[in-house]
Amino acid sequence: MKRRVHAIAGAIGFTMIAMFWTSTAVSELFGSPADIAAVKTFVLWGMIVLIPALAITGASGTALGKKRAGLLIRSKKRRMPIIALNGLLVLVPSAFFLADRASAGVFDTWFYGIQVLELVAGAINLSLMGLNIRDGLVVSGRLRRRKRSRAGI
Repeated sequence: MKRRVHAIAGAIGFTMIAMFWTSTAVSELFGSPADIAAVKTFVLWGMIVLIPALAITGASGTALGKKRAGLLIRSKKRRMPIIALNGLLVLVPSAFFLADRASAGVFDTWFYGIQVLELVAGAINLSLMGLNIRDGLVVSGRLRRRKRSRAGI
């Protein structure tokens, strides 16, 4: 049961971050200021689902990882604090700042600087979470690890 909860919560968290990132990029490139403001509001409301999903993923992953050892588990455990700190210290404050500015129609240098920071931090979290998903699938036996040849081919 814990494995299923962990997988579902992790998939929800990853998918939501990917949606936030993609909708932000699309609205910034092709949308109007009203579109950008709507996306920023959507991101804030989405945190009502995202934050509990990530908390459940972290808690269930910690519980599952207590009984396991190995390189993949250690790698997942090393990535998690980076993902959490990046989210709490960069992504959440950025989301509030950007939503406030966008709703006020203030698209200045600060807005775009923080927007770039948010996109970079989001891409980092997506990459780290993707690695954790891959490693989790390998650990669970749902994904086979490719063997490397000695010739490096």
